[in-house]
Amino acid sequence: MHPALHSWREELPSILVRLLAYLSGLLVLSVAAAQIFQSASATRATTGARPEWIEIERPFPAFALSIPEANDVPSSYAIRRHAEGSGRKDILTLGEPNSVSPYLQVEIYRPGGEISRFAGPKATITAAADPLGPVALRRAEEPLASKFGPLAIVAFETSKGEARHCLGFVRDYDDPRLQLSGWFCQGGADFIERSTLACALERLTLLSAGSEPKVGALFAQAELNRSFCGQHDPILASTPKYKLLWKALANRPEPRRIGR
Repeated sequence: MHPALHSWREELPSILVRLLAYLSGLLVLSVAAAQIFQSASATRATTGARPEWIEIERPFPAFALSIPEANDVPSSYAIRRHAEGSGRKDILTLGEPNSVSPYLQVEIYRPGGEISRFAGPKATITAAADPLGPVALRRAEEPLASKFGPLAIVAFETSKGEARHCLGFVRDYDDPRLQLSGWFCQGGADFIERSTLACALERLTLLSAGSEPKVGALFAQAELNRSFCGQHDPILASTPKYKLLWKALANRPEPRRIGR
């Protein structure tokens, strides 16, 4: 027998052993990879996807909303940051979110790269007020005059929690890029009056513009446009109280300021 053939036959078993060991190793790695992938998928399913908006734990208020007649009414201030686009939402609330008593929410949205343009008034209110289940949305033909300029008004009713009538409002600005929106709700048969909504927004002020001087200029101009709830002379007539809203608190002298 040729020596080369004899050498090949002797090495064949060891080659087969190494091949089987190699295939076994691949099989073990494949099983391990499948288990890791399944474990990661289960973890994502358990924990859920990363939220689009992240709430800041200790928000430093940039805005304030003073309603003297609602001194004991629950209030909150939240700041949310977009997970990817760096946009910021400052959300101020006054009242119980699920109650027939008046409830006011104001949102100041300064977008980053997460959107290219603002949504329309109806879409904005529908998305933001989702926890209330807004139904029967009706956009008013005439905008509401306010110190921030004309506001688009969207009336709606709630389908979740207590039955309430609400007035949603939206105002977009191009420079600075900012959106002012929110809603004012109350139980009963009547909607919040438009003038009452405008009067409540008169109390929305800026505490700090930070590194955005144009936001400071916008709020400074708004103060110049302030009508003091229809009474232009603040010396002769101070801002009237909202007796139609928080009747039980109408005579309280000390203001409640969200953001302080």
